[in-house]
Amino acid sequence: MTKLLVIVGPTAVGKTALAVRLAQQLRCEAVSADSRQIYRGMDIGTAKPTPAEQAALRHHLIDVVAPDEVLPLPGYLALAQAAIKDISARGALPILVGGTGQYVRALLEGWNVPEVPPNPGLRSELLEYAEREGAEALHQRLNTLDPAAAARIDYRNVRRVVRALEVHLTLGQPISALQTKRGNDYEVLMLGLTLPRETLYTRADARIDAMLAAGLVAEVEALLAAGYSHELPAMSGLGYRQIAAHLRGEMPMEEAITRFKNATHRYIRQQYSWFSLQDTKIAWHTAGEGAVEEIETQVHSWASRA
Repeated sequence: MTKLLVIVGPTAVGKTALAVRLAQQLRCEAVSADSRQIYRGMDIGTAKPTPAEQAALRHHLIDVVAPDEVLPLPGYLALAQAAIKDISARGALPILVGGTGQYVRALLEGWNVPEVPPNPGLRSELLEYAEREGAEALHQRLNTLDPAAAARIDYRNVRRVVRALEVHLTLGQPISALQTKRGNDYEVLMLGLTLPRETLYTRADARIDAMLAAGLVAEVEALLAAGYSHELPAMSGLGYRQIAAHLRGEMPMEEAITRFKNATHRYIRQQYSWFSLQDTKIAWHTAGEGAVEEIETQVHSWASRA
């Protein structure tokens, strides 16, 4: 079986830094499990690995599509599986790194995902309904059609609710009945990094301040100037949505930053619904230098076993 090291945890906890640290001692390459880092030209706001980090540790599945292109989950899974196979075939250890829970779970559990092309008209209609009636009302529509899917999807994750409805209304079958799990052929060591919630919020806020200092506003301006609409799914990401609203004159910069930080705090809470501290499949560590040393010992022992 192919060995696969997996590093998960909330945003700003230090997943990339840990992977880079492990690369100093192991022959390994990273496979990104981040649904925002797939977009080219969106570097600062997605906290994409820096050029130095990419030089120290080769990363796959970043800069895959343009901001106005779509990479459906089946497409991501095919690319990730191919990258893992290639890395392993060259004698290196693949490390899946990222905080997009759906990507990680779908890959590790071997989801069979219905390949339904996006329906822009229907999707726009559903998003407008959510805007007009509220996210909970849209979620209730899903609950009426597919209670099993509704039970798995947080009502606040409007795009996942929309996708589940889109599949159902297109195929006439509930997405929950179409999504099956076949498992995988990987020997997995799954590590989780965590910190107290308030510490994570403080770290996330500091990272946002650093993003702004590094030129996030200019990055959003350049994307808009290149013709990428603020209504694109790619531009709905944390930071991009709020900064674009400011640039359209809808709110002062101070409010945009506050909303960016608050939305990031909510995202951190949501990530723990994918990666539960009670999940015994995940070896959880409190982030810090002591944890890194413990993790290095754990990984070396696991990687060296036949």
